[in-house]
Amino acid sequence: MIGRIPRGGIVALFAANVFAGFTLRASAETPVEFSSEARFQLDLHVPDAVIKALLPPGWTTNVAAQGPAKDANLRAVFIDRVTINGPDGKPVGRGSNRLVYLVAPVKDATGANVQLVIGGLTEDPADAPGPFGVYLLATTHTMQRSTSSGTGPMLDSQDWVFSAATGEHLELHIKYERGVANKANPSDTKFYSAKNPSFYQISRQEQVLDILRNVTTTPPDRVREFSFRASGGTYSKLFDGSEKLLSWDNILWINRSVLLP
Repeated sequence: MIGRIPRGGIVALFAANVFAGFTLRASAETPVEFSSEARFQLDLHVPDAVIKALLPPGWTTNVAAQGPAKDANLRAVFIDRVTINGPDGKPVGRGSNRLVYLVAPVKDATGANVQLVIGGLTEDPADAPGPFGVYLLATTHTMQRSTSSGTGPMLDSQDWVFSAATGEHLELHIKYERGVANKANPSDTKFYSAKNPSFYQISRQEQVLDILRNVTTTPPDRVREFSFRASGGTYSKLFDGSEKLLSWDNILWINRSVLLP
């Protein structure tokens, strides 16, 4: 017969089980790096046939039928990696980087929702071709972010330009009224490589998101000025002039832990 466990013993036993479960989960994943970033994300719809041609066998596109991501089959994400640190807390490489990458929301062969990294331009030579094997070195790269405030609404502006020697070019210019943003709970997302679909990273992240303009949910439009240019090289089929912009998302900050399974 099992005797009654004192209340304190139950608490201790519960805590031990939780810790054991956390340890088991943590031991199954290998930390790679930690980063604090600011991002600007554009949701787009580009030719479906071009996206599908990039998918591994058995994989399918995962295009939302409703909500703020409705109809988006590609995202162009401009990233200021303000700090990059290793598991030991020391800076990784330069300790900072600027890049833009192209990711597609897809379902893998098991039907799980994942992200497929299909391209990118990076200013750090050590980051090309990068962990996903698809980043190109940006021989031209500029980024400027600024904020102004006074008697009227607070205004932010962002200017990004990336170009590769092979002609790939991604450029964003935007000026907008800053709003009140929402913070999401931490979540895990798997990012796979379009070049080597057996490789993926787990991105454990929390972020604050401010949707400035969206064609589906139609929030108050706070975009004052905007231009986007994408062209050249391997990106010419994705951006053939028929692409449609769907959502303008300012990610004020994002804290990420990158892990390998």
